[in-house]
Amino acid sequence: MNCELIRARAPLRLGIAGGGTDVAPYSSEKGGAVLNTTIDKFAYCTIRPRNNGRMTVNSLDYGLVEEWPLDERPLKYGGNFDLIKAVANHFEVRQGFDMFIHTDAPPGSGLGGSSTVIVCILGAMSEWLGVPMTQYEIAHLAYHLEREELGLRGGKQDQYAAAFGGFNYIEFKRDDVIVTPLRVRKDILHELHYSMLLCYTGKTRQSANIIESQMDNYRSGQNEVALDAAKRLAEEAKDALLRGEIRHLGEILDRSWEQKKLFSSSISNDVIDTMYGLAKSNGAIGGKISGAGGGGYMFFLCDYDRKHMVAKELVSHGAIISDFNFEKDGLQTWRYRQ
Repeated sequence: MNCELIRARAPLRLGIAGGGTDVAPYSSEKGGAVLNTTIDKFAYCTIRPRNNGRMTVNSLDYGLVEEWPLDERPLKYGGNFDLIKAVANHFEVRQGFDMFIHTDAPPGSGLGGSSTVIVCILGAMSEWLGVPMTQYEIAHLAYHLEREELGLRGGKQDQYAAAFGGFNYIEFKRDDVIVTPLRVRKDILHELHYSMLLCYTGKTRQSANIIESQMDNYRSGQNEVALDAAKRLAEEAKDALLRGEIRHLGEILDRSWEQKKLFSSSISNDVIDTMYGLAKSNGAIGGKISGAGGGGYMFFLCDYDRKHMVAKELVSHGAIISDFNFEKDGLQTWRYRQ
């Protein structure tokens, strides 16, 4: 076979502080701020052009394959692959293609999976069609298609993290998003990585339900104070990171987790509370759930001589420790002829 493949990959992210303040209506009314970083777990997309007017999408994670004609416009939503249909509708794609998608983490993991997937798809599609797009443009379009076109609940940070990559302090205004890439010294990154423990709780969750609960609580005035505190802690965490104050950053994570649990009663549960308590009692300085909450990945900052004990206790209670590295690059696209 001699054909050109268009590929893209985008990194998944860890939400360090401020998560939840990027969710409307709080972000549009009061402005939000988050600190996050990307890691070496990715979403992938491959496009293989076809010489007909049909599109086929293959989810390698789920083993699902579906096909539609492209002469019916717009493609109707309501199936398994609405994100891909939204992208095809936006670009008004007429040429047939096969698309293959998969991720390095399960859905509902708290690593920004669905938003990273659509950023990846947009990257591959813009590369294939020769439509140059900046990181801001891809992230903004990803948010528009996912949240506004399809009405999927969630915040704004995931799309920008995937597009930009690295450590970023991201501010959300009423009509604007400002991404500030952080130049963290290598020795600080090494120490942060050495101190950090990433684990999978063994349970995924539907983030949309948690986000909906958080939004309702904000509208009724129940969690505004906690969201305000989370936003302040995001800036404090950014400053601690840049100064290399790892222990202080861990303490901020601990305070951030206490505030995050006030956003919604669905954010934590008995399993998460038990794991967090075990981690703290065995030497973790602080930590939190990455993402909306309810399950998925947790991470902790630990004293270097206690990290192994924290890991041992978490594993004994069903957690899975994940090896990872920080990833400095965001969305990447390329072509390959096979």
